[in-house]
Amino acid sequence: MNGGNSAAFTRPPTAELHIHVEAAIDPTHIMAMSRKNGVPLPYLDEADLRSRYAFRNLQEFLNLHYLNLTVLKTEEDFFQLATGYLDGAVGANVRRAEIFFDAQIHLGNGVQIEALMGGLTAAFGASQESHGISTDLIMCFSRDLGTQAAHEMLTLIMPYRDRIIGVGLDSTEIGFGPELYTEVYARAAAEGLHLVAHAGEEGGPDTVMATIDLLHIKRVDHGVRVMEDPKLVERLRTEQIAVTTCPLSNVALGTIPTLADHPLPRMLAEGLLATVSSDGPPYFGGNVDVNYQAIHDELGMTKNDIHLLARNSFEAAFIAPTDRDRWLGEVDAYFAAAE
Repeated sequence: MNGGNSAAFTRPPTAELHIHVEAAIDPTHIMAMSRKNGVPLPYLDEADLRSRYAFRNLQEFLNLHYLNLTVLKTEEDFFQLATGYLDGAVGANVRRAEIFFDAQIHLGNGVQIEALMGGLTAAFGASQESHGISTDLIMCFSRDLGTQAAHEMLTLIMPYRDRIIGVGLDSTEIGFGPELYTEVYARAAAEGLHLVAHAGEEGGPDTVMATIDLLHIKRVDHGVRVMEDPKLVERLRTEQIAVTTCPLSNVALGTIPTLADHPLPRMLAEGLLATVSSDGPPYFGGNVDVNYQAIHDELGMTKNDIHLLARNSFEAAFIAPTDRDRWLGEVDAYFAAAE
């Protein structure tokens, strides 16, 4: 590798731990599925849809995103959705992906769970062979749908327990605190599922602390506000609870004013197990490699910083020790070659 090329160390072997498969859908596929399935959308064409990818906050994104998801109807649609993510992840040098999916949203759109899970698992179950990427699924509960719906969804997904490794919590953070989900998370833990949750994106550090205390999560998804509380920083560092940041998404949704304001450098300086992911590439500016490039270019993060972030991604992943050691070896070899 050419050490003088800024891109020479911004495409490391990486795990992606914060990716919503639904948010990986390309506008081309949205419009094609709209036509195929006879689901009308209020866009003139693909260019009109792309022009609307400008958001002032999380809710504006969710409004557009949930509307776009109404085009997904069949098992083949979900297979194409998953394959589309994998196609992009290969180019971003992703080796391992732990992928969120929002089952409640699709079932609310009239999709049968057999079609949803059949399509996703057909693609992700063969991802190592088809794309060279190890994958597993994390089912997210949608906060705004409430506690009872979360319990019902966990019961409904149990026949597919062997296809998922964890549960998460996403959608609107304000007004839906972690105290609402203690029982359903306890049920998930009893099933041996890993526990993660979005926190500290809209809510403050107090929300993050409460989410750790009440839900016993091992990863904080987003967590951009954790640096506001030194006690929380100390706890994250001591317990090595990972923080899965999504820099370009944070700027696109107005969580962070500009990339230069992002707390990621301070997270690393404080010894947090911070990682970088894309959240939803078509909506927020690009795959995980584009995020690595952006934090290098605009945050001044060095080769050593990105090396650490890439290592952190595998340290924070829910993987076997032998796989972790193998992938960490690939990361170290990549950066040694970038000298």
